[in-house]
Amino acid sequence: MAPSTPLLAVRGSEGLYMLNGPPNFTENTVFLRVNLVNVADNGLLHSFNLPKAVCLEFSPKNSVLAIWQPYTTSKDGTSGVPNLQLYDVKTGKCLKSFIQKKMQNWCPSWADDESICARNVNNEVHFFENNNFSTIANKLHLQKISDFVLSPGPQPCKVAVYVPGSKGAPSFVRLYQYPSFSGPHAALANKSFFKADKVTMLWNKKATAVLVIASTDVDKTGASYYGEQTLHYIATNGESAVVQLPKNGPIYDVVWNTSSTEFCAVYGFMPAKATIFNLKCDPVFDFGTGPRNAAYYSPHGNILVLAGFGNLRGQMEVWDVKNYKLISKPVASDSTYFAWCPDGEHIVTATCAPRLRVSNGYKIWHYTGSILHKYDVPSNAEIWQVSWQPFLDGVFPAKAVTYQAVPSEVPEVESKVATAYRPPALRNKPITSSKLHEDEPPQNMKPPLSKTALKNQRKHEAKKAAKQEARNEGSQDLTLNPTPQQNPPRNVSLPTSGDPEVDKKIKNLRKKLKAIEQLKEQAASGKQLEKNQMEKIQKESALLQELEDLELGV
Repeated sequence: MAPSTPLLAVRGSEGLYMLNGPPNFTENTVFLRVNLVNVADNGLLHSFNLPKAVCLEFSPKNSVLAIWQPYTTSKDGTSGVPNLQLYDVKTGKCLKSFIQKKMQNWCPSWADDESICARNVNNEVHFFENNNFSTIANKLHLQKISDFVLSPGPQPCKVAVYVPGSKGAPSFVRLYQYPSFSGPHAALANKSFFKADKVTMLWNKKATAVLVIASTDVDKTGASYYGEQTLHYIATNGESAVVQLPKNGPIYDVVWNTSSTEFCAVYGFMPAKATIFNLKCDPVFDFGTGPRNAAYYSPHGNILVLAGFGNLRGQMEVWDVKNYKLISKPVASDSTYFAWCPDGEHIVTATCAPRLRVSNGYKIWHYTGSILHKYDVPSNAEIWQVSWQPFLDGVFPAKAVTYQAVPSEVPEVESKVATAYRPPALRNKPITSSKLHEDEPPQNMKPPLSKTALKNQRKHEAKKAAKQEARNEGSQDLTLNPTPQQNPPRNVSLPTSGDPEVDKKIKNLRKKLKAIEQLKEQAASGKQLEKNQMEKIQKESALLQELEDLELGV
């Protein structure tokens, strides 16, 4: 029996209702348009007297409903009452109440089969088993645990934990397998690094590796408004690497393919680059540059959408990632939300409040670029959320990728192309072609380099690698399959300034920076450093700036 098409849930000022998926796009009459969600057969199962509830979340198998309210203390200064409640969905009984002061990471994390539930509490991760919250079944204790992420998929469950660095010590991410947390060799893998005020940890679907985006709030070099970011790879077999991104600038998005064998990164100052990497962190395909800041793999992993939302105009690039061929380039202006349909063929884009309070609505697309359904809310109404009905993997089989746009009855509206501003004095003069930058074409569309151009490119890459080596921030793990550019030969002579005194200063600075790098590696391995050694590490930024000034002849 063929599966039903996924429903689309729409929540806004007009209430909550369900839309039948393609090809009908009619309101689902079984689910009544109501302001209160009726569960199961439209019968009201339970009503909770929690008027200040802000956040709601169901466990993966819909057994438990988690509800969070803002934490408050009484006027006499005594501690407040528990503000995080866990309810049994079937009985309506409150299984447990916790005090959870911060809204960030408020919700407990469950394994996909709900055999494990975990919370971060005072430098520890507390584990409960089989939704029995009366007893803590296990604890993972590390000083100053800031965040953790459970792995997806079947048991055994794995845990990635992040501990921020302090007092010159590096930050680190460790991988464990539940419940083996104690002992010197309990960790499956460890990756330490500097330059991290916060991290984002992303497990792949098969729970064999984690990608870590390490971010600082401020870029001390002043090159970026976004701070500094680095991308790291950690595998459960103990391997780790720094993912070398060929273009400087922020990391906008990183996503795993559902195959768990590759990932896509969108990065670099605009126009941003997008690159697919394999599990050795080697680039597989380069999409060139463009106005993009997000990437979305389809549920089957055979299609990738690169998009530019937020402060960009909503241009999308839909790629067949098996053949690396561009399928379509639709534009979804003012979109604040994007999601693949579980069938792997359709996409929803939406403009929702409060991000944007005008022109709210949603569109359902076929990946070939056709708009199959469009809804614009009245000017006095808003849409707050849209969401596809979830389905288990395998319900919708993958279909062959097509490049021919599917027919649609929705009329196309040509988007107005904004023209560049021209001052009055130039408006009657011929328009000259000028660009702030040249977009770099995708890898399969680049013209072949001449021998001279290839030679110059290799020279440039070697020089860049040598400079990067000199200003390395330390904690460098051995990369997988290192290339000659990452490990330049020791007999390569570094460029000189022509001034013996300046060259001498540069040589001394490089020597000091190398010593600091060694100290950092010692700290990363767990060695306790002396006070004077810690002071040397703290001088690294000043030494790097001095080296840069000398090399540039400032």
